Amino acid sequence: MTLAIETRQLTRFFDNLCAVDHVDLQVERGTFYGFLGPNGAGKSTTIKMLTGLLAASDGQILVLGKNMLDPKQALEAKRMIGVVPEDLALFDNLTAREHLTFIGRMYLLPHDTIRKRIDELLSLLGLQNEEKKLTLEYSHGMKKKLALAAALLPNPDLLFLDEPFEGVDAITSRVIREMLAGYVERGSTVFLTSHVLDVVERMCTHVGIIAKGKLVEQGSLDELRQGSSLEARFLEKVGADPEVTQKLSWLEDAGAGSGAG
Repeated sequence: MTLAIETRQLTRFFDNLCAVDHVDLQVERGTFYGFLGPNGAGKSTTIKMLTGLLAASDGQILVLGKNMLDPKQALEAKRMIGVVPEDLALFDNLTAREHLTFIGRMYLLPHDTIRKRIDELLSLLGLQNEEKKLTLEYSHGMKKKLALAAALLPNPDLLFLDEPFEGVDAITSRVIREMLAGYVERGSTVFLTSHVLDVVERMCTHVGIIAKGKLVEQGSLDELRQGSSLEARFLEKVGADPEVTQKLSWLEDAGAGSGAG
């Protein structure tokens, strides 16, 4: 088994808070790995450590066989990965083409390659008629597509996506899903965090679940579901009672009308 990502006892503290607690991840190459967890479980912190944006407090990180705790090896790994971070990290005062050209130059791609790939990405993502606008004028969905284009531009072996479907419309979501499916079909690896469980269930081949900083489950999607739904297994693993429902007290009175009275 060849691993795209492997961590051993990966840990991160923020003062006295243990945000990621001795996590052992194993992500096989060529898989679509969904990394799930409630809000505040440690998903984004884990991605930041895996991509070198945040130092680990303890443990080991191997990305595409490179030791991310070694500066030289970490730089080699970064040349082979693409990232769509939680905050998107776009340059507001650049156009889409300017932003993507900058990314291509950072990866030391030939000028002709940069130009050709930008043309294809803008066309495929429906941004070709918006490329002269500054990024700050983009809608949230457009910014998501531009961030994905920037991550795909260097043709990475491993793609990290932090909530890529959050706040995007159905059309944009479909475009992104189709693009990612093709990316994995060619043998590359996707590491995805998302709260949209039906998207994860539809797209991912493997799943890991983190709760309160601890990895509570990982394996193939079929192994995890065990004949049930992903939602049911997820709720079980994070310690949520699927039978418990909470209602607003003022909605309980069937005879109550509208208004504040």
